[in-house]
Amino acid sequence: MTALPDSMIAIVQTHDGYSGTATGPTLEKASDWLAEADLPLPVPGPGQVLIRLRTASVNPSDIHFIKGEYGQPRVKGAAAGFEGCGDVVATGAGAEALQDQRVAFVAAGSGAWAEYVVTQAQMCIPLRPDISDEDGAAQIVNPLTAMAMVDIAKNAGEAFVVSAATSQLGKLMCSLGRDLGLKPIALVRRAETIDPLKALGAAEVVVTGGADAATQFATISKTLKPRVFLDAVADQLSEQVFCAMPNGARWVCYGKLSSELPKLTQMGQLIFMSKRIEGFWLTRWMMDTPPADQMRVVGEVQARFADGRWHTDVSARLSLREVLPNLADALKKSDGKVIITP
Repeated sequence: MTALPDSMIAIVQTHDGYSGTATGPTLEKASDWLAEADLPLPVPGPGQVLIRLRTASVNPSDIHFIKGEYGQPRVKGAAAGFEGCGDVVATGAGAEALQDQRVAFVAAGSGAWAEYVVTQAQMCIPLRPDISDEDGAAQIVNPLTAMAMVDIAKNAGEAFVVSAATSQLGKLMCSLGRDLGLKPIALVRRAETIDPLKALGAAEVVVTGGADAATQFATISKTLKPRVFLDAVADQLSEQVFCAMPNGARWVCYGKLSSELPKLTQMGQLIFMSKRIEGFWLTRWMMDTPPADQMRVVGEVQARFADGRWHTDVSARLSLREVLPNLADALKKSDGKVIITP
């Protein structure tokens, strides 16, 4: 076995706790929130593994977290990053079965934006050899969320609504909806994304920047009658979309891409039309879903990546040393995911 180093490079957080802001997953300068540091190599405890990083992905939740806008507090000096792919190079007691395996992981103990990561063994998924490292780095947060939320939609009717549909997660949900015989209604910011999204599986596409977006959606809603709105934006247009949906509609919020705070204008709909507003958090789904059901979903996710039905669109690749000077600009590129490598 190759000897392990005593220290590692990591991109660490420079603030503690929560910020109390809601400015969205954007950065002016990564150095406002992050720093490069040399840290001691973490040691896995019982039930934990040490992973040598291959690739890590950057999700909107990562940016909310480092800015203090996520549902968990920051720890100053701890590595940032939730999700990645790498090789298990050491294990604690009870996790020996993962030794030397390439895994997708969610960081729980130290962040993913580092040369080495410690996490719980149960937060790791062994990867098939026919799945790339880049797909492996985006194997959990977006794909499992897509599977879980489209499962909610398919039990509520033929059509459902997806906001931020050009995001990696939005595209996964559109293609999965099509494969299940459903009719995704995609909400997007740019007209040039209409045809690509329809090719992926969107039945209808509404450009949200237009003055008639709410009216256009209302017309579509009367025909397709979507009863589930999977929303990552949560702005005033989201509220208008929800109000235009039929009886029994569910507004499922799983992100907050907009800094706008929506106002509820038709409270009577919650009473008289049996509508409801709720949240979705993958961590809660993983805790509440029986292991057998989780493994079924994981198997389906890996099969979709392996046979090409799903793939990770990459907009930028940054080494750890390139994160501070380049992450803010990389996040401005649309329709792809930023991937971090050692």
